[in-house]
Amino acid sequence: MQTPHSEFNIFDSVSDIIGALQNIIARSQVIIPVLETPYSRFPNTDRSTIELERQSVVNIIAQRQQQLDTIMYEISGLEAVMDSVENLHQAVLEKKEKITQSMNLHEGLLSAHWRFPTEILSQIFNHCLPDYIYFLSPSSLPVQAPILLTRICRRWREVAVNTPGLWCRLYVQADDKKLLKAPFCYDLWLKRSRGHPLSLELGYHYSTKLPSLLRPYMSHITSLLVYGDYFGGRHPRLLATDLLALQELAIRGTSNDDIPTIAQSISQLPSTMRSLKFIDMTPFFDIEPLSSFSPVWAHLTDVQIAVSHPNALLHLLQLCPNLSSLNTQIEMDQGGPLKSFTHTKLQSLCIIYYASLTRTLSELLNALSLPNLHALEARYNTSWPHEDMKAFLARSKCPLETLTIGSGMTITDAQQAEYVSLTSFL
Repeated sequence: MQTPHSEFNIFDSVSDIIGALQNIIARSQVIIPVLETPYSRFPNTDRSTIELERQSVVNIIAQRQQQLDTIMYEISGLEAVMDSVENLHQAVLEKKEKITQSMNLHEGLLSAHWRFPTEILSQIFNHCLPDYIYFLSPSSLPVQAPILLTRICRRWREVAVNTPGLWCRLYVQADDKKLLKAPFCYDLWLKRSRGHPLSLELGYHYSTKLPSLLRPYMSHITSLLVYGDYFGGRHPRLLATDLLALQELAIRGTSNDDIPTIAQSISQLPSTMRSLKFIDMTPFFDIEPLSSFSPVWAHLTDVQIAVSHPNALLHLLQLCPNLSSLNTQIEMDQGGPLKSFTHTKLQSLCIIYYASLTRTLSELLNALSLPNLHALEARYNTSWPHEDMKAFLARSKCPLETLTIGSGMTITDAQQAEYVSLTSFL
């Protein structure tokens, strides 16, 4: 029967053993025997004498063998005792570890952190995710949330693992070498998202292992950042028809040769799509490729794309009746007049328009009416078209709040005052 004090018996026994061993060691002495004999000076010993006393030498050898056997027995016994002491030492260390863990656990019960409800702790954990890196990785160094949160204590690990929102942003280094080393890490990360909407970035190098890794989660991906080869190139890596819940798609590293395949893939994206961005502002799309994106344009509210000429930009606006934000760049001029067009929902427009183009920003401003525009940014390396801007504001009657212009252009205080008289929100 275990008593309240029985768990300490081991310490009493160990203390007795330690005391006994210390006494034995203190009293023990290793006496080195005198091994000198009349024959110890060989080879200087007279050989004729040895021949006459051969039996005496044989007897000495037999005596030494007996002494050696005794020493080997003692060594064996000491080694056995040392092994037993080592095992006992290990057992005591394990006992110490368990006592320390128990003490820390009970001290933790007195901590305010331990008394936090799980729901509040989960919310705190969500705010621990780094805001300077959107896509997270299990292999990040130094270790960051959410992985870091699982290494603090058992309760924090349980709460972190069971907070799906911590595991919904993932960067997948998609080359074969990385995926062969860490498929379990990626799969475990994705499983912890528990069906919540996923935001993924896929690395530049493609892996044949990637489809099998992502297949169970394709219908949960709502935001995706990929390189052009995943949707374009000779061998597209992803099927747009598998991305049933996709809302945001960002593509980088594309070329003009990728346009037909990219356009075909994007045209198959679901009606859930709201944002489409070509991060590098390449390639430059003309009217026909833009038209081939349909029907996805009808659902988009946020677009970043480069177009070949001003008429392509107007065509893009016609294709996107629900567009709220547009970031665009114009590559070159093209003949033909710009037809007037009104877009009722566009709230933010950023346009890069180089002075080397003969068709000026003025023509574009004169062709557009944007009655819901709140923010306009124009990167246009020449003089600012003030009168055309006034005409645009008067015609649009928009609630413009911010106006940002690129280097090489200036707006005077008097011009600003005229803009404010046309739109008091500026």
